[in-house]
Amino acid sequence: MAKVKVKKQSTFIDMTAMSDVTVLLLTFFMLTSTFISKEPIQVTTPSSVSEIKIPETNLMTILVDEHGKIFLSLDFQQELVMKTLQDVGADYGYTFTPKQYDSFKKLKSFGLPINSMAAFLDLPVDKQDAYLTDVANARVGIPTDSVEVRDGLGVISKDNEFKRWVSHATSNDDALQIAIKADRKTNYPVVKKVIDDLRDMRKNRYLLITNLKTASSE
Repeated sequence: MAKVKVKKQSTFIDMTAMSDVTVLLLTFFMLTSTFISKEPIQVTTPSSVSEIKIPETNLMTILVDEHGKIFLSLDFQQELVMKTLQDVGADYGYTFTPKQYDSFKKLKSFGLPINSMAAFLDLPVDKQDAYLTDVANARVGIPTDSVEVRDGLGVISKDNEFKRWVSHATSNDDALQIAIKADRKTNYPVVKKVIDDLRDMRKNRYLLITNLKTASSE
């Protein structure tokens, strides 16, 4: 008896539809994703149930790491960002070159005394990153201690650099909002000092950046 030959079926699978879906998904995620700005420090924020969205522009973020070091991120018009640097430098008698202004406006965030700013801005980008991430460096972090400052009229007042940055930034942009992003391990007195300084300047409206609390985080 002759064997029955089974007709072979084609194993070809048309992947055109799958490719179309993949391209559509990739395009969707590219258009809807929000890229996180590079920060010099890793801050693990506490959890909360608040779902208020943080604005993406016209925002000044105050970063406080677990060691109490303070950094600032200025996200508004670059011309006003450079003017803020100029104003703070003028308060303490420092001037900057056009190259240094150009370097400053490209910073995503910064944190160091104003008297170290010029030398810092002359560093290449990779050296700037290494400088800011060195938490053991005493020259890292915006000072919040009070020192005597003489203004253009010769009036002496006790102020700190942090308050000067906040004051000039908010004066240069009336729509600028303030957000505080502190590490959950940061000592409470450090965060309280930041809030007290804002209150001294009558900056009573600010946002606290936290992670959304979920059932697994409780």
